[in-house]
Amino acid sequence: MKAASFLLFCSFLAAIEAAAQNETMKDASAEPALPYYEIPGYPETYTAGTVAARLVDGLGFRYYWATEGLRDEDLQYRPNETARTAGETLDHIYGLSVLIANAPKRLPNLRPEESEELTFEQKRRRTLENFRDAAGLLRASTDEEVAQFNLVFQRGEETSEYPFWNLINGPIADALWHVGQVVSFRRSSGNPLNPKVSVFSGRVRE
Repeated sequence: MKAASFLLFCSFLAAIEAAAQNETMKDASAEPALPYYEIPGYPETYTAGTVAARLVDGLGFRYYWATEGLRDEDLQYRPNETARTAGETLDHIYGLSVLIANAPKRLPNLRPEESEELTFEQKRRRTLENFRDAAGLLRASTDEEVAQFNLVFQRGEETSEYPFWNLINGPIADALWHVGQVVSFRRSSGNPLNPKVSVFSGRVRE
């Protein structure tokens, strides 16, 4: 009787340990949380890099909430027959995020672009991570370094290069424009932006 009870107790302990190991493995394999649920805190100083980074952080925060909770019908919505769908607009924003990230990484943008099939979730994560990476590099850069973050396009042996100014009024401003379109589209498809989101404070109101 005692032997049977001891074996039962050992089996119980083994089951608990196996469950704990399973949870640990799940946690280790889980993807990290997406950036920009909230906008990062203020930089301590004003530099070319911190100001540019704040602009990208604001873009990241707006994109996060513009795309949070989108349904298939939202992604397929288009305001008219000639317009992009919300999903196609997000494809374009993803491409812009690559340009924004590549400039401070000092990487050329190869043309023609390599096509890659991504799910909405994969595309959303990569876009947000591109914004985060770009902002982090900008924040840590000196004014002199930021001046060297050119926008470079490479097609075969030919290279076109544009100053950082063009990144601001080009891809960054363009991405902000299109994020606003996504917000408008999702409202029209019956799934409006969370009203507790404050783009002014970069927080979600309680």
